[in-house]
Amino acid sequence: MAEEPQLTHLSERGEARMVDVSDKQVTARRASALGVVAISAECAALLRSGGVPKGDAFSVARIAGIMAAKNTAQLIPLCHPLPLTGTTVEVELVGETVEIRTSVKTTSRTGVEMEALTAAAVACCAFIDMVKGVDRLARIERVEVVTKSGGRSGDWSRQTDGTNAAGSGDGDNGVDAGGSR
Repeated sequence: MAEEPQLTHLSERGEARMVDVSDKQVTARRASALGVVAISAECAALLRSGGVPKGDAFSVARIAGIMAAKNTAQLIPLCHPLPLTGTTVEVELVGETVEIRTSVKTTSRTGVEMEALTAAAVACCAFIDMVKGVDRLARIERVEVVTKSGGRSGDWSRQTDGTNAAGSGDGDNGVDAGGSR
């Protein structure tokens, strides 16, 4: 019978705690996330022509995402501070949406899913800040982890139909019987 998933950030008494990862192996780990911002047709046209009054919204979103990945442990209370070995943030206009794809890498004892997710979320917020003067209805439609690799739970990816495809793990839904982040 499979072991019941546990909320690893709670002590036996139900108190919040940072998970002890000192006994886990150091391995190469990677995660990617996607953020999607819906914008108006007028805003999309301004982005295509370079006419956004505040400047290059794509560059600002990229830099904000990179900064967010590097500062995740300061923003998410129970995350471990990690030495990131690489972070990319790609911003693309697709019709009347902006897709922000992040990828984060480390060699550490715990994964970088939260760093990828935080990078995508903050990049989305920074992008909206850049276009809010021309599109007050711009909104974040979704922010989600797309892939993760490394560590005890193995590789995982979100399928296009919203289901999970796992290697040796059962996905990354924030509940991990293995005791990770």
